Amino acid sequence: MADEDKKYSKQILGKTVVSKTGKKFGEVGNISFEAKSGELIQIILKNPTGFIEGLDLEKDSQGNLMIPFSAVMAIGDFVVVAEEDII
Repeated sequence: MADEDKKYSKQILGKTVVSKTGKKFGEVGNISFEAKSGELIQIILKNPTGFIEGLDLEKDSQGNLMIPFSAVMAIGDFVVVAEEDII
């Protein structure tokens, strides 16, 4: 991956998380990652919407909903996730 393609976590925090069909799920509150490899594991949502609350997603110890990072399709103005990969 070229340097200009890299995204730093501070650039992703606060972005709106949407499905590829345009459903708003909430905002990126934090990101969990594997410390040794740097692999991104999950997006921790803040301000979740009704669209996401009906899904059976994993929660962290504070009760925040988490989306697997493997479901992320694109990061730009929004973080776009594949809804079928999180349900």
